[in-house]
Amino acid sequence: MIIETNTPQETYAVGKKIGENAKPGQIYTLTGDLGVGKTVFTQGVAAGLNITEPINSPTFTIIQEYESGRLPLYHFDVYRIGDIEEMEEIGYDDYFFGQGICLIEWANLIEEILPENLIKVTIEKELEKGFDYRKITITGLEEI
Repeated sequence: MIIETNTPQETYAVGKKIGENAKPGQIYTLTGDLGVGKTVFTQGVAAGLNITEPINSPTFTIIQEYESGRLPLYHFDVYRIGDIEEMEEIGYDDYFFGQGICLIEWANLIEEILPENLIKVTIEKELEKGFDYRKITITGLEEI
């Protein structure tokens, strides 16, 4: 499915709808260039899960855990992972196969440990369609 948004608020709303419909154990990969709106999208997912605390990118911590909502949200940014052993050290399988949902930025760097049943979210800019235009492609999910 492809969803086009023209404002950060619309991108947030797409994330929120996903959060509202999220089910335990779902794993979302989130791909997009720097500044494309991955954090805004993630903030929407958190809102859809009724998480009210501030959502920040886990760039330097690898994972942020939010457990105050309808389901726990485990937000990974694996850009700085040196090798898969680092994921094993943080106990990734407890998150991947737990009762929360995982949202993983830069998931292509850890493909060998990802389960098969993923929901892939790609956010892209197309500047010729406007500065705030985003094309959000979602695969592995029937509808939001």
